[in-house]
Amino acid sequence: MTAAQISGTGTVEDDWRPWLAQQLASWPVLDLREVDGPLVVAPHPDDEVLAAGGLLALTANPIVIGLSDGEASHPRSPTLAPPELANRRSCERREALRRLREPSAAGPVHIVECHLPDGGLVEHEARIADLLMTYLNPDRWCIAPWQHDGHPDHEAAGRAAAAACLDTGARLLSYPVWSWHWARPADPRLPWAQAITVPLSCEVSARKAAAIAAFGTQLEPLSDAPEDAAILPQDIVDRFHRPYEVFFR
Repeated sequence: MTAAQISGTGTVEDDWRPWLAQQLASWPVLDLREVDGPLVVAPHPDDEVLAAGGLLALTANPIVIGLSDGEASHPRSPTLAPPELANRRSCERREALRRLREPSAAGPVHIVECHLPDGGLVEHEARIADLLMTYLNPDRWCIAPWQHDGHPDHEAAGRAAAAACLDTGARLLSYPVWSWHWARPADPRLPWAQAITVPLSCEVSARKAAAIAAFGTQLEPLSDAPEDAAILPQDIVDRFHRPYEVFFR
């Protein structure tokens, strides 16, 4: 992802909302009865909740593969050293996933933390694919970043997931995160013809909102220093408070 792609507010939710509302009637709805034990791949703590929190709240026996601990979100922070930030973000993930599942009798999310370098996943792509293959089979769904999302870690994770699904026969669903920032409604660079949705009830939407709120290191400044600015300001977070989630098949 280039600095130009993530600068400013990007495409605001007020621009996305009316166009997406028109598309929802033609996009199929994922039958979650088919999605037992999904494997959700997260390059950084929060990706899984932002893009697939509703799916995680609604499916049985989900597993989250946390590839990195997110220690590079504030690389020049005068407040938190990378190991401290990694620990904070790992704790935030666990709290967020607890909030998603707590009202349900379905049990907790199983979390696998890989501790790979934030910002360096491309160098571990083959290792990631090998790891995913140990969990995947033709009856399992793999939920992973879209291969062209714009962020190098997201793209590496997406490619690894695609390779693992190809080798195991697992079914792949790809989720956009940064695409909502740099793309525009009807943008031909995105595979809208392969879009599929997961509607979220008011109750599940509230659980997802509470889960997103757990990521304090990303939502709020770490300090008044410019290097500690929030990574996920409200304009970005608004895109993930929709009453549905969008994936690409």
